Amino acid sequence: MAFTRSLFRGTALGAVLLLAAACGTSSGDDSPAPGASGFTPPKIDQLAQLGAGEGAVSVLAWPGYAENGSNDPAVDWVTPFEKQTGCKTTVKTFGTSDEAVSLMKTGGYDVVSASGDASLRLIAGGGVAPVNTALIPNYADVTDFLKGKAWNSVGGQMYGVPHGWGANLLMYRTDQVKPAPTSWSAVFTDAAKYTGKVTAYDSPIYLADAALFLMNTKPELGIKNPYALDSAQLAAAVDLLKAQKVHVSEYWSDYLKEVQSFKSGNSVIGTTWQVIVNTAVAEKAPVQAVLPAEGSTGWSDTWMVAAKSAHPNCAYQWLNWIVGPTANAQVAEYFGEAPANQKACALTTDKNFCTAYHAGDAAYAEKIWYWSTPIPQCLDGRTDVTCTDYAAWTRAWTEIKG
Repeated sequence: MAFTRSLFRGTALGAVLLLAAACGTSSGDDSPAPGASGFTPPKIDQLAQLGAGEGAVSVLAWPGYAENGSNDPAVDWVTPFEKQTGCKTTVKTFGTSDEAVSLMKTGGYDVVSASGDASLRLIAGGGVAPVNTALIPNYADVTDFLKGKAWNSVGGQMYGVPHGWGANLLMYRTDQVKPAPTSWSAVFTDAAKYTGKVTAYDSPIYLADAALFLMNTKPELGIKNPYALDSAQLAAAVDLLKAQKVHVSEYWSDYLKEVQSFKSGNSVIGTTWQVIVNTAVAEKAPVQAVLPAEGSTGWSDTWMVAAKSAHPNCAYQWLNWIVGPTANAQVAEYFGEAPANQKACALTTDKNFCTAYHAGDAAYAEKIWYWSTPIPQCLDGRTDVTCTDYAAWTRAWTEIKG
């Protein structure tokens, strides 16, 4: 069975940045300073030209992103990389974005797979360097709509290479939820219809889901970006989630538990990922999922190079390898997400994989608000107010859950 981010990203998004120990806490010490593009990153030079590999590279990754055959002999894209480049690869996995940020501060890693709620903190804190994409040949085949985004670039400068992405969907039991839902209202304003059987993602970042719904249904709040909330807008999102809480059966972070909950009927509707839908269907659960009319939140991960990498040449070789079509196809299919490399789709074992995950579908991707780190400098461009940061979101989430 394919590995899935849900098991780890579940709680991971929480506490302080896309999973903070699957939860964690944030002091906001790495909050970016004001600048033309929201904040001004520290001055760090990018690699000017690629030299000989140093013979080693230290990889910090989400579980399932850098497999060397130790978990499953049939799943190994690290060994071929070592043979081709001569870069002996050590892999350390993390369970949350907050953990990744903390580990990167130790200075012992060359590259990291960062989610959108961690990447800005890494950039602002000077932990990662701008990336010279001209030294990464496979970057040319990365889907254009993943490049130059708020979570992986600053002022037009890329700080990494896009790796994989996905949307948070609305899953429901087809035998108990009728008619089929088309809006997030099913789990917010209409949640009473399924009281005690609504499930929600267990993380402070879930506040963005509430904000997205309010952005579409209460324009008077002035929400333009679900990750850019001033204190009044955050309060509105908190109120919505407090009202939802009385109808929630459980807050999930483990994909296996969510599958079981839908199979048993303890949950009949709630947020999910495509890979969870596929797993549930494979296990004969009567479920379907939809991208609601309001759009959704989602994730887009980026491979980044440590600012003080001891092996920058091997680090760049790793970035080129992991977003190459072969490795990117292997990771996407094993992990359960859309690959970033357009050529990867021809190499997946399941020839319908990219269709199911909407890989390369720009119109679909346009409906997704990718996880981003809430910071005081409003991501929607406002300069007349101070927005709430992830530390505030973490406190709010604790208040919501009680």
